[in-house]
Amino acid sequence: MFKNLPKSVKIVEVGPRDGLQNEKIVLSTEDKFTYIKKLLDTGLKTVEITSFVSPKAIPQMSDSLDLYKQVKSLNIKNIDMPCLVPNLKGFEDALSSGVSEIAIFTATSSEFTKKNINVTIDESFQNMKEINFLAKKNNIKVRGYISTAFGCPYKGHMSAQSLVEVVKRFKDFDLDELSIGDTIGVATPSQVNSYLKEVLNIYDREKIAMHFHDTRGMALGNILVSLEQNITIFDASSGGLGGCPYAKGATGNVATEDLIYLLDSLGISHGVDFKKLVEASSFILGVTGKQTPSKYLTAYLKSLE
Repeated sequence: MFKNLPKSVKIVEVGPRDGLQNEKIVLSTEDKFTYIKKLLDTGLKTVEITSFVSPKAIPQMSDSLDLYKQVKSLNIKNIDMPCLVPNLKGFEDALSSGVSEIAIFTATSSEFTKKNINVTIDESFQNMKEINFLAKKNNIKVRGYISTAFGCPYKGHMSAQSLVEVVKRFKDFDLDELSIGDTIGVATPSQVNSYLKEVLNIYDREKIAMHFHDTRGMALGNILVSLEQNITIFDASSGGLGGCPYAKGATGNVATEDLIYLLDSLGISHGVDFKKLVEASSFILGVTGKQTPSKYLTAYLKSLE
């Protein structure tokens, strides 16, 4: 057990985008900027900043142009700061803002993509192909997201073959990373183990990231299985904030704090200053008025009282 684990992993912090996009109260740009600035000071190598989506679709991201401009003014070096783009208009806005990395996305379920971005899977690939071409032309890194890899809120259980078919279609994109998402938190360790084996038969291991939600408490178990498959990139949200706006009952991403506790227990390096991360999480939890679902963060904060 726990053989051949990676010596180090990269944490992709998705709190400012995926963590906040489902908040009903629209936060001020100033609060988001303060949160991001604190995260950038933790040692994280990747922080997902925002999403260039229609304000009507996700009001929380309506300040993406102003927010990214402020973040860019910090002139931070050696930290990737991707922004999600759903379509060509979003890419054009990102390009005009000077974004150096974007994220594009699809799903294993057309029912989900229809609800999410009003296109089928085939149509999403047509859109992404053009965006990917323009991004490469402008020397912009590209990260891919696959939603509903293990289950869909509208279709239910998703097969390994459904995931493999989508992964195959990304092979010609020459992505920098491909994140496989348990969008509604239904995956189990045995399912993750078997699905990953299928994916790793056709795709570069070093480019695969795993994105787990903790709706049913399985996120850390799923991460452990992924680590045993030598996956070295994991998405997480500080404080455990997040949830899919199109999936009822889908709670937050795995908390970055809980992920760090697991990695530390296994002796796996991550490069994140835990105390500074707690400062960032405490700030945004205070702004949103939420209690953290993170078990480790809760225990740590209690120990300080």
